[in-house]
Amino acid sequence: MEPILQTKDLTISFGGHTAVQGVNLTVHPHEFKSIIGPNGAGKTTLFNLISGQLKPTQGEIYLKGEEITGLSPIRRTGKGIGRSFQITNIFPNLTVLENVRLAVQIEKGIRYNPIRHFRHYKEVEEKAYHVLERVLLENKAHSLAKNLAHGEKRKLEIGMLLALERDLLLLDEPTAGMSLEEVPAILQLIRNIKEERNRTILLIEHKMDMVLDLSDSLAVLFHGQLLADGVPEAIMENEDVQKAYLGGMASGTATTG
Repeated sequence: MEPILQTKDLTISFGGHTAVQGVNLTVHPHEFKSIIGPNGAGKTTLFNLISGQLKPTQGEIYLKGEEITGLSPIRRTGKGIGRSFQITNIFPNLTVLENVRLAVQIEKGIRYNPIRHFRHYKEVEEKAYHVLERVLLENKAHSLAKNLAHGEKRKLEIGMLLALERDLLLLDEPTAGMSLEEVPAILQLIRNIKEERNRTILLIEHKMDMVLDLSDSLAVLFHGQLLADGVPEAIMENEDVQKAYLGGMASGTATTG
């Protein structure tokens, strides 16, 4: 089976600092892979390279066998990449429903017509409500997005990604800034997406219990290099990984950064 995503010798340097160095990463269709590593390991930088926010110093990126290294973030989105950020990326002064409806319109290629009332677009409206049901926000449909709790904003952002129908989802610390009470709902939402097995997910996350529970495979970055890549059990037992940053992970004492 052809990988959905491959990076070949992916490298980026800022001045004299190499943030990502020679990373060869392979992600298969419908795989759930988590990128882990200590603070400063290059995890978010790698996401920025894959999604097009940054251009590599050298190396190549392939999506479904097509090289996308030189494409803009918008072009990459059109090719099938959806991205969430550490900071929520929603339209705060629109309602929850309007946020999702815009994503549906983009996915369907429907241009906004100020003369025509949105209720004429019945299919768009129905799909937007369906997405809100999936992310457990149907009761907040007519609330302004800025009035949502932080965890609800995360749900909305994921809902917008689902509405875009992208093949590859990059989730960058989806539980960042959440209270302990908010985390289980996001965890269940991501688990539901995984169990559908119709999308590929790349996750950056600090919570190792969540990573181990969800992931089919783990890729470990250390000083910008890919230290190890494999099933969670093998990664947890990898001596190089333990020496590099996991430390007491085997006994449940370490966390990612």
